[in-house]
Amino acid sequence: MDPVTRVTGRAVPLDRGDVDTDQIIPAPWMKRVERTGYADGLFEKWRADPSFVLNRPERSGATILVTGPNFGCGSSREHAPWALRDHGFRAIVAPSFADIFRGNLPNSGLVPAEAAPDVVAALMRATTDDPAATVTVDVASRTLDCPAAGVRAEPFSLDDSAHHRLVNGLDEIDLTLALADRIAAHERTRPAWLPKGRST
Repeated sequence: MDPVTRVTGRAVPLDRGDVDTDQIIPAPWMKRVERTGYADGLFEKWRADPSFVLNRPERSGATILVTGPNFGCGSSREHAPWALRDHGFRAIVAPSFADIFRGNLPNSGLVPAEAAPDVVAALMRATTDDPAATVTVDVASRTLDCPAAGVRAEPFSLDDSAHHRLVNGLDEIDLTLALADRIAAHERTRPAWLPKGRST
């Protein structure tokens, strides 16, 4: 996974709260076994409405989603972050996230930027009024900037583990592999009657 230290781009304002993972990627898409190819399923039911914000041509190529509280609630399907990434998003800015969903986002290289409600509201207004307005999610410093919204170096919450993984380009498998020597040493001390892990 590539390191993510900063995301700068145009934003899609999705002014809805409690967006659950079934709205992000409907259940029929769960039949797929790949980790890619989910972009067409992103917000599939809502995109049937031609006026839905993601259907507007001026929103094409946006890399940041600005949305309401409790984003990603519902079932803990990893397909939801995969769909967001496949569509081209690299960061999600919200006042709050569902816990499991927040944890899943960095595993796909997506930044869950949890900001104060008034900051998110300012970003929502600015990016709604001006589709060309740019937002910067500075992962290294955990701050947000959007000149059109009057937002400058506003802090956002990102736990230390997610921060470490994003800026270093690590997923959970990378973290486990970094402990391979310690795992192997532990396996060598296990009693013979216990099952052994496969060595590589």
